[in-house]
Amino acid sequence: MQAAPVSALSTLADPPARMVDGAAMDYLLIEAVNALRVSSAVASARAKKIERDMVEAGLVPPPPPAAKQQNPRDSTSSTSGKISGPADEDEGVRSRLEVIGMHIGGNFVERLCRDRPLFSDSLDVIKFVCKDLWVSCWDKQVDNLRTNHRGVYVLQDNAFKPITRISSWEGRQEALKRAKLYVALPAGIIRGALSRIGFQGTVVPEITTLPQCTFQIKLPKNT
Repeated sequence: MQAAPVSALSTLADPPARMVDGAAMDYLLIEAVNALRVSSAVASARAKKIERDMVEAGLVPPPPPAAKQQNPRDSTSSTSGKISGPADEDEGVRSRLEVIGMHIGGNFVERLCRDRPLFSDSLDVIKFVCKDLWVSCWDKQVDNLRTNHRGVYVLQDNAFKPITRISSWEGRQEALKRAKLYVALPAGIIRGALSRIGFQGTVVPEITTLPQCTFQIKLPKNT
């Protein structure tokens, strides 16, 4: 009669693994990017409407007019030009995807590290990310790992799974622009996993040629 509660507690502490189709994560990421893009556009329009209503009511001063370029020969990267709206919306989508990824990575790494001893140093943690975390999330290990032994690590995946099928009829640059959104969630997963282990750092993804992707991880020197 006493075995049932023990069995229930054991199942609660170590629940059985549930398997899903490998393509489910690809579809989830696609739908998440689309949903967050629409959500970001709605939130931006709502904020602009609230600001416009407050200006019309005299509660806040009107915003200054957008500056225009005086010299037509100015560089297109000049800050005096008009900032494009879609770029701002994409940045908001990237930020939200990274936050979601951090939550996923933090919870996921707890299960992966359950039976592991404590990590000795930052290099040991990065090797864990390159092998265990990468295989569990993206079905392969990192192809190349470089470090300057000062807290900076560069992880290179020559065929990163989340962006292997990305293309665009508008050309290579548009495909690269789209791919940058799809690596925000993986970057958040890596950052969240490191944070949950106890290593606070930054993770910056970079894509120059599809489907290759590199992640630059910067950790404090004293870790």
